[in-house]
Amino acid sequence: MQENGSEQSLKLFVVLSRAHKVISEKANKLFADYGLNPTEFAVLELLYHRGRQPIQKIGSKILLASGSMTYVIDKLQKRGYLKRTICESDRRVTFVDISEDGRKLLDEIFPVHEQHLHELMGVLSPEEKATSIELLKKLGLSIKDLSK
Repeated sequence: MQENGSEQSLKLFVVLSRAHKVISEKANKLFADYGLNPTEFAVLELLYHRGRQPIQKIGSKILLASGSMTYVIDKLQKRGYLKRTICESDRRVTFVDISEDGRKLLDEIFPVHEQHLHELMGVLSPEEKATSIELLKKLGLSIKDLSK
């Protein structure tokens, strides 16, 4: 029996949700092995790859509510993984940067994380990965456009 468009959309949602769940669980276990939760890893990874960021922008870049951001930043700062700097030209802006200890931690975690993801996605060929990326971007962008 052929599925209709609505049934296919529901099935796609379930398949995407399940895939996201198992991949996230595997990645999150690695972060936990290093004493981090997924949000802490996301903040450190952003700073590691993109450099200094205003606190006010970090939440939107990693999809976290701004109220939670201060809590996460405080925890990471207490552990010595990042540092805050007040903007000299606009005292309302606070920048966050990864510290040397934070960089060392990510130097250790990130290659393992990257290899781990490569292994998890290994069932897909490079062409299938490229197609998946293209289709999921198309889907995400179209949904963003609908919400405007």
